[in-house]
Amino acid sequence: MQTNALLERLEREIEHYHEIEQKLSEPAIASDPTQFKALSREHALLAPRVERMQTFIHEHRQLHDLQRLLETETDDELRAMAAEEAEQLADRIASARGEIEFLLIPPDPNSGRNLLMEIRAGTGGEEAGLFVGDLMRMYLRFAEQRGLKVDLISAQETEIGGYKEVVLAFSGEEAFDLLHREGGAHRVQRIPVTESGGRIHTSAVTVAVMPEVEEAEIDINEQDLEIDVYRASGAGGQHVNKTESAIRITHIPSGIVVTCQDERSQHKNKAKAMRVLRSRLAEIQEAERASRDAALKKEQVKSGDRSERIRTYNFPQGRITDHRIGFTAYNLNDFMNGYMDDLLEALIRDERDSKLKVLR
Repeated sequence: MQTNALLERLEREIEHYHEIEQKLSEPAIASDPTQFKALSREHALLAPRVERMQTFIHEHRQLHDLQRLLETETDDELRAMAAEEAEQLADRIASARGEIEFLLIPPDPNSGRNLLMEIRAGTGGEEAGLFVGDLMRMYLRFAEQRGLKVDLISAQETEIGGYKEVVLAFSGEEAFDLLHREGGAHRVQRIPVTESGGRIHTSAVTVAVMPEVEEAEIDINEQDLEIDVYRASGAGGQHVNKTESAIRITHIPSGIVVTCQDERSQHKNKAKAMRVLRSRLAEIQEAERASRDAALKKEQVKSGDRSERIRTYNFPQGRITDHRIGFTAYNLNDFMNGYMDDLLEALIRDERDSKLKVLR
Protein backbone atom coordinates (compact mmCIF):
# COMPACT_ATOMS: atom_id res chain seq x y z
CA MET A 1 0.00 0.00 0.00
CA GLN A 2 1.36 3.43 -0.97
CA THR A 3 2.27 5.74 1.92
CA ASN A 4 -0.34 8.40 1.11
CA ALA A 5 -3.07 5.76 0.76
CA LEU A 6 -1.99 4.19 4.05
CA LEU A 7 -2.15 7.52 5.89
CA GLU A 8 -5.59 8.25 4.44
CA ARG A 9 -6.86 4.87 5.62
CA LEU A 10 -5.49 5.54 9.08
CA GLU A 11 -7.20 8.92 9.21
CA ARG A 12 -10.53 7.32 8.24
CA GLU A 13 -10.15 4.66 10.95
CA ILE A 14 -9.45 7.31 13.59
CA GLU A 15 -12.43 9.34 12.38
CA HIS A 16 -14.65 6.24 12.61
CA TYR A 17 -13.43 5.67 16.17
CA HIS A 18 -14.37 9.21 17.18
CA GLU A 19 -17.79 8.78 15.56
CA ILE A 20 -18.37 5.75 17.79
CA GLU A 21 -17.33 7.79 20.83
CA GLN A 22 -19.83 10.46 19.83
CA LYS A 23 -22.64 7.92 19.41
CA LEU A 24 -21.94 6.40 22.83
CA SER A 25 -22.62 9.79 24.41
CA GLU A 26 -26.00 10.18 22.69
CA PRO A 27 -29.05 9.60 24.96
CA ALA A 28 -30.85 7.52 22.32
CA ILE A 29 -27.94 5.07 22.15
CA ALA A 30 -27.40 5.02 25.91
CA SER A 31 -31.06 4.03 26.40
CA ASP A 32 -30.76 1.08 23.99
CA PRO A 33 -28.79 -1.64 25.85
CA THR A 34 -28.26 -3.82 22.78
CA GLN A 35 -26.91 -1.05 20.56
CA PHE A 36 -24.90 0.50 23.39
CA LYS A 37 -23.23 -2.81 24.18
CA ALA A 38 -22.40 -3.48 20.51
CA LEU A 39 -20.84 -0.03 20.09
CA SER A 40 -18.98 -0.36 23.39
CA ARG A 41 -17.50 -3.67 22.23
CA GLU A 42 -16.38 -2.11 18.93
CA HIS A 43 -14.95 0.90 20.78
CA ALA A 44 -12.95 -1.37 23.09
CA LEU A 45 -11.55 -3.33 20.13
CA LEU A 46 -10.51 -0.16 18.29
CA ALA A 47 -9.08 1.83 21.22
CA PRO A 48 -5.59 0.23 21.40
CA ARG A 49 -5.32 0.31 17.58
CA VAL A 50 -6.21 3.99 17.32
CA GLU A 51 -3.52 5.08 19.77
CA ARG A 52 -0.85 3.32 17.68
CA MET A 53 -2.27 4.75 14.45
CA GLN A 54 -2.14 8.29 15.86
CA THR A 55 1.49 7.80 16.86
CA PHE A 56 2.37 6.59 13.35
CA ILE A 57 0.68 9.59 11.69
CA HIS A 58 2.38 12.00 14.13
CA GLU A 59 5.80 10.50 13.34
CA HIS A 60 5.15 10.86 9.61
CA ARG A 61 4.33 14.53 10.09
CA GLN A 62 7.48 15.01 12.15
CA LEU A 63 9.54 13.39 9.39
CA HIS A 64 7.92 15.61 6.77
CA ASP A 65 8.73 18.73 8.83
CA LEU A 66 12.36 17.63 9.26
CA GLN A 67 12.71 17.00 5.53
CA ARG A 68 11.42 20.50 4.78
CA LEU A 69 13.84 21.91 7.35
CA LEU A 70 16.74 20.14 5.63
CA GLU A 71 15.71 21.76 2.32
CA THR A 72 15.82 25.30 3.74
CA GLU A 73 18.22 25.30 6.72
CA THR A 74 21.69 26.73 6.07
CA ASP A 75 23.23 26.21 9.51
CA ASP A 76 25.45 23.12 9.26
CA GLU A 77 25.06 22.14 12.92
CA LEU A 78 21.26 22.35 12.80
CA ARG A 79 21.23 20.44 9.50
CA ALA A 80 23.33 17.66 11.02
CA MET A 81 21.02 17.35 14.04
CA ALA A 82 17.92 17.36 11.81
CA ALA A 83 19.44 14.76 9.48
CA GLU A 84 20.25 12.44 12.38
CA GLU A 85 16.76 12.79 13.87
CA ALA A 86 15.15 12.26 10.45
CA GLU A 87 17.15 9.08 9.90
CA GLN A 88 16.13 7.65 13.27
CA LEU A 89 12.50 8.59 12.65
CA ALA A 90 12.50 7.03 9.17
CA ASP A 91 13.91 3.77 10.58
CA ARG A 92 11.22 3.72 13.29
CA ILE A 93 8.46 4.35 10.72
CA ALA A 94 9.79 1.62 8.40
CA SER A 95 9.94 -0.99 11.18
CA ALA A 96 6.39 -0.13 12.34
CA ARG A 97 4.80 -0.15 8.90
CA GLY A 98 3.96 -3.86 8.85
CA GLU A 99 2.32 -3.65 12.27
CA ILE A 100 0.32 -0.59 11.19
CA GLU A 101 -0.98 -2.36 8.07
CA PHE A 102 -2.14 -5.23 10.28
CA LEU A 103 -4.01 -2.73 12.45
CA LEU A 104 -6.09 -1.78 9.43
CA ILE A 105 -7.52 -5.31 9.29
CA PRO A 106 -11.03 -4.85 10.74
CA PRO A 107 -11.28 -6.55 14.14
CA ASP A 108 -13.58 -9.55 14.16
CA PRO A 109 -16.88 -8.35 15.64
CA ASN A 110 -17.00 -11.56 17.67
CA SER A 111 -13.56 -11.05 19.21
CA GLY A 112 -13.81 -11.15 22.99
CA ARG A 113 -17.02 -13.18 22.98
CA ASN A 114 -17.55 -16.53 24.62
CA LEU A 115 -17.70 -19.52 22.28
CA LEU A 116 -19.94 -22.57 21.95
CA MET A 117 -18.43 -25.74 20.52
CA GLU A 118 -20.38 -28.78 19.33
CA ILE A 119 -18.39 -32.00 18.79
CA ARG A 120 -20.27 -34.77 16.97
CA ALA A 121 -19.39 -38.30 15.91
CA GLY A 122 -19.28 -38.62 12.12
CA THR A 123 -18.26 -41.66 10.09
CA GLY A 124 -16.57 -44.51 11.93
CA GLY A 125 -19.17 -45.90 14.32
CA GLU A 126 -18.14 -46.44 17.93
CA GLU A 127 -14.57 -45.33 17.21
CA ALA A 128 -15.83 -41.91 16.13
CA GLY A 129 -17.73 -41.66 19.40
CA LEU A 130 -14.58 -42.47 21.36
CA PHE A 131 -12.68 -39.78 19.50
CA VAL A 132 -15.37 -37.22 20.38
CA GLY A 133 -14.40 -37.88 24.00
CA ASP A 134 -10.69 -37.53 23.17
CA LEU A 135 -11.24 -34.19 21.46
CA MET A 136 -13.38 -32.96 24.34
CA ARG A 137 -10.60 -33.78 26.83
CA MET A 138 -8.04 -32.11 24.53
CA TYR A 139 -10.01 -28.87 24.45
CA LEU A 140 -10.66 -29.00 28.19
CA ARG A 141 -6.92 -29.33 28.90
CA PHE A 142 -6.12 -26.51 26.50
CA ALA A 143 -8.72 -24.29 28.17
CA GLU A 144 -7.23 -25.01 31.58
CA GLN A 145 -3.76 -24.02 30.35
CA ARG A 146 -5.04 -20.75 28.85
CA GLY A 147 -7.24 -19.81 31.79
CA LEU A 148 -10.55 -20.26 29.97
CA LYS A 149 -13.63 -21.37 31.87
CA VAL A 150 -15.54 -24.29 30.34
CA ASP A 151 -19.15 -25.25 30.98
CA LEU A 152 -20.51 -28.61 29.80
CA ILE A 153 -23.83 -27.81 28.14
CA SER A 154 -24.82 -31.33 27.10
CA ALA A 155 -23.34 -34.75 26.40
CA GLN A 156 -24.90 -37.80 24.76
CA GLU A 157 -22.91 -40.88 25.75
CA THR A 158 -22.46 -44.15 23.89
CA GLU A 159 -22.51 -47.56 25.54
CA ILE A 160 -18.72 -48.06 25.43
CA GLY A 161 -17.67 -44.75 26.96
CA GLY A 162 -17.71 -42.46 23.94
CA TYR A 163 -20.08 -39.68 22.97
CA LYS A 164 -22.51 -39.14 20.12
CA GLU A 165 -22.35 -35.38 20.75
CA VAL A 166 -20.86 -32.96 23.26
CA VAL A 167 -21.60 -29.25 23.58
CA LEU A 168 -19.14 -27.04 25.48
CA ALA A 169 -19.21 -23.34 26.33
CA PHE A 170 -15.84 -21.58 26.61
CA SER A 171 -15.74 -18.30 28.55
CA GLY A 172 -12.92 -15.76 28.56
CA GLU A 173 -11.59 -12.83 26.54
CA GLU A 174 -9.48 -15.13 24.34
CA ALA A 175 -12.08 -17.88 23.87
CA PHE A 176 -13.34 -16.90 20.42
CA ASP A 177 -10.01 -15.64 19.09
CA LEU A 178 -8.21 -18.87 19.99
CA LEU A 179 -10.80 -21.47 18.99
CA HIS A 180 -12.99 -20.04 16.23
CA ARG A 181 -11.05 -21.86 13.47
CA GLU A 182 -11.55 -25.30 15.02
CA GLY A 183 -14.78 -25.80 13.08
CA GLY A 184 -14.71 -28.57 10.48
CA ALA A 185 -14.13 -32.31 10.09
CA HIS A 186 -11.36 -33.84 12.19
CA ARG A 187 -10.08 -37.18 10.88
CA VAL A 188 -8.45 -39.76 13.13
CA GLN A 189 -6.31 -42.71 12.00
CA ARG A 190 -5.51 -45.34 14.64
CA ILE A 191 -6.16 -48.87 15.83
CA PRO A 192 -9.46 -48.68 17.73
CA VAL A 193 -9.89 -50.45 21.06
CA THR A 194 -12.84 -52.17 19.38
CA GLU A 195 -10.55 -53.67 16.70
CA SER A 196 -9.29 -57.19 17.50
CA GLY A 197 -7.22 -57.61 14.33
CA GLY A 198 -4.90 -54.66 14.91
CA ARG A 199 -5.97 -52.84 11.75
CA ILE A 200 -5.77 -49.07 11.46
CA HIS A 201 -9.18 -47.46 11.03
CA THR A 202 -10.08 -44.00 9.75
CA SER A 203 -12.94 -42.16 11.42
CA ALA A 204 -14.24 -38.61 11.41
CA VAL A 205 -15.60 -36.24 14.02
CA THR A 206 -17.14 -32.86 13.23
CA VAL A 207 -16.61 -29.71 15.26
CA ALA A 208 -18.84 -26.65 14.93
CA VAL A 209 -18.03 -23.37 16.68
CA MET A 210 -20.32 -20.41 17.26
CA PRO A 211 -19.91 -17.13 19.12
CA GLU A 212 -22.25 -17.13 22.08
CA VAL A 213 -24.90 -14.43 21.86
CA GLU A 214 -26.69 -12.87 24.77
CA GLU A 215 -30.42 -12.93 25.35
CA ALA A 216 -30.87 -9.26 24.44
CA GLU A 217 -29.12 -9.73 21.09
CA ILE A 218 -31.64 -12.08 19.51
CA ASP A 219 -35.40 -12.10 19.87
CA ILE A 220 -36.99 -15.53 20.34
CA ASN A 221 -40.77 -15.72 20.47
CA GLU A 222 -41.84 -18.16 23.18
CA GLN A 223 -44.78 -19.18 20.96
CA ASP A 224 -42.27 -20.50 18.42
CA LEU A 225 -40.90 -22.99 20.95
CA GLU A 226 -42.07 -26.51 21.64
CA ILE A 227 -40.65 -27.60 25.00
CA ASP A 228 -40.67 -31.23 26.09
CA VAL A 229 -39.69 -32.44 29.53
CA TYR A 230 -38.54 -36.00 30.07
CA ARG A 231 -36.55 -38.18 32.44
CA ALA A 232 -32.78 -38.00 31.95
CA SER A 233 -31.07 -41.23 30.99
CA GLY A 234 -27.54 -42.47 30.46
CA ALA A 235 -25.94 -44.62 27.81
CA GLY A 236 -28.05 -47.63 26.88
CA GLY A 237 -31.21 -45.98 28.15
CA GLN A 238 -30.79 -46.63 31.87
CA HIS A 239 -32.39 -43.91 33.95
CA VAL A 240 -30.01 -41.79 35.99
CA ASN A 241 -32.56 -39.34 37.33
CA LYS A 242 -35.90 -40.14 38.93
CA THR A 243 -37.33 -36.69 38.12
CA GLU A 244 -38.29 -35.28 34.75
CA SER A 245 -35.52 -32.66 34.50
CA ALA A 246 -34.25 -33.20 30.93
CA ILE A 247 -35.30 -30.58 28.38
CA ARG A 248 -35.87 -30.76 24.64
CA ILE A 249 -36.54 -27.44 22.90
CA THR A 250 -37.72 -27.34 19.30
CA HIS A 251 -37.68 -24.02 17.49
CA ILE A 252 -40.61 -24.57 15.12
CA PRO A 253 -39.80 -22.00 12.37
CA SER A 254 -36.20 -23.22 11.89
CA GLY A 255 -36.61 -26.86 12.95
CA ILE A 256 -33.63 -26.58 15.33
CA VAL A 257 -33.78 -29.06 18.21
CA VAL A 258 -31.68 -28.63 21.35
CA THR A 259 -31.58 -31.04 24.29
CA CYS A 260 -29.97 -30.81 27.70
CA GLN A 261 -30.12 -33.27 30.58
CA ASP A 262 -26.85 -32.79 32.46
CA GLU A 263 -28.26 -30.71 35.33
CA ARG A 264 -30.63 -32.07 37.97
CA SER A 265 -32.66 -28.88 37.73
CA GLN A 266 -35.18 -28.53 34.90
CA HIS A 267 -34.69 -24.76 35.07
CA LYS A 268 -30.90 -25.04 34.63
CA ASN A 269 -31.24 -27.47 31.74
CA LYS A 270 -33.63 -25.09 29.99
CA ALA A 271 -31.25 -22.16 30.50
CA LYS A 272 -28.37 -24.15 28.98
CA ALA A 273 -30.48 -25.29 26.04
CA MET A 274 -31.54 -21.71 25.35
CA ARG A 275 -27.87 -20.63 25.23
CA VAL A 276 -27.27 -23.10 22.42
CA LEU A 277 -30.50 -22.22 20.61
CA ARG A 278 -29.72 -18.49 20.63
CA SER A 279 -26.27 -19.07 19.14
CA ARG A 280 -27.57 -21.44 16.45
CA LEU A 281 -30.26 -18.95 15.42
CA ALA A 282 -27.72 -16.13 15.35
CA GLU A 283 -25.47 -18.27 13.16
CA ILE A 284 -28.33 -18.81 10.69
CA GLN A 285 -29.11 -15.09 10.62
CA GLU A 286 -25.46 -14.23 9.98
CA ALA A 287 -25.26 -16.80 7.17
CA GLU A 288 -28.37 -15.33 5.55
CA ARG A 289 -26.95 -11.82 5.84
CA ALA A 290 -23.63 -12.91 4.33
CA SER A 291 -25.31 -14.73 1.46
CA ARG A 292 -27.22 -11.57 0.57
CA ASP A 293 -24.01 -9.53 0.49
CA ALA A 294 -21.85 -12.08 -1.34
CA ALA A 295 -21.51 -15.77 -2.03
CA LEU A 296 -21.19 -17.34 1.39
CA LYS A 297 -17.82 -18.97 1.83
CA LYS A 298 -18.26 -22.30 3.55
CA GLU A 299 -15.66 -22.39 6.29
CA GLN A 300 -16.99 -25.18 8.45
CA VAL A 301 -17.75 -28.74 7.46
CA LYS A 302 -20.65 -30.32 9.32
CA SER A 303 -21.44 -33.45 7.32
CA GLY A 304 -18.91 -35.70 9.03
CA ASP A 305 -17.68 -37.08 5.71
CA ARG A 306 -14.04 -38.17 5.88
CA SER A 307 -13.11 -36.42 2.61
CA GLU A 308 -14.15 -33.00 3.94
CA ARG A 309 -11.41 -32.73 6.52
CA ILE A 310 -9.50 -29.82 7.99
CA ARG A 311 -7.20 -31.87 10.22
CA THR A 312 -5.81 -35.39 10.55
CA TYR A 313 -4.66 -37.06 13.77
CA ASN A 314 -2.43 -40.01 12.78
CA PHE A 315 -1.64 -41.99 15.92
CA PRO A 316 0.69 -44.66 14.41
CA GLN A 317 2.98 -41.88 13.16
CA GLY A 318 2.37 -39.51 16.08
CA ARG A 319 1.48 -36.88 13.48
CA ILE A 320 -0.92 -33.94 13.53
CA THR A 321 -1.66 -32.23 10.19
CA ASP A 322 -3.82 -29.20 9.50
CA HIS A 323 -4.67 -29.35 5.80
CA ARG A 324 -5.76 -25.72 5.47
CA ILE A 325 -2.30 -24.27 6.10
CA GLY A 326 -0.06 -27.30 5.44
CA PHE A 327 0.99 -27.49 9.10
CA THR A 328 2.49 -30.80 10.22
CA ALA A 329 4.03 -31.72 13.57
CA TYR A 330 5.00 -35.00 15.20
CA ASN A 331 3.96 -34.22 18.77
CA LEU A 332 0.48 -35.75 18.67
CA ASN A 333 0.57 -36.96 22.29
CA ASP A 334 1.39 -33.46 23.54
CA PHE A 335 -1.25 -31.98 21.23
CA MET A 336 -3.94 -34.32 22.60
CA ASN A 337 -2.93 -33.18 26.09
CA GLY A 338 -3.92 -29.64 25.19
CA TYR A 339 -0.59 -28.24 23.95
CA MET A 340 -2.13 -26.73 20.82
CA ASP A 341 -0.48 -23.31 20.85
CA ASP A 342 1.89 -23.76 17.89
CA LEU A 343 -0.89 -24.79 15.53
CA LEU A 344 -3.40 -22.23 16.77
CA GLU A 345 -0.84 -19.43 16.43
CA ALA A 346 -0.08 -20.59 12.87
CA LEU A 347 -3.81 -20.50 12.06
CA ILE A 348 -4.10 -16.98 13.48
CA ARG A 349 -1.12 -15.81 11.38
CA ASP A 350 -2.62 -17.39 8.26
CA GLU A 351 -5.94 -15.66 8.87
CA ARG A 352 -4.23 -12.30 9.33
CA ASP A 353 -2.11 -12.77 6.18
CA SER A 354 -5.20 -13.62 4.14
CA LYS A 355 -7.05 -10.53 5.37
CA LEU A 356 -4.00 -8.36 4.71
CA LYS A 357 -3.80 -9.55 1.09
CA VAL A 358 -7.42 -8.54 0.58
CA LEU A 359 -6.74 -5.18 2.22
CA ARG A 360 -3.82 -4.45 -0.11
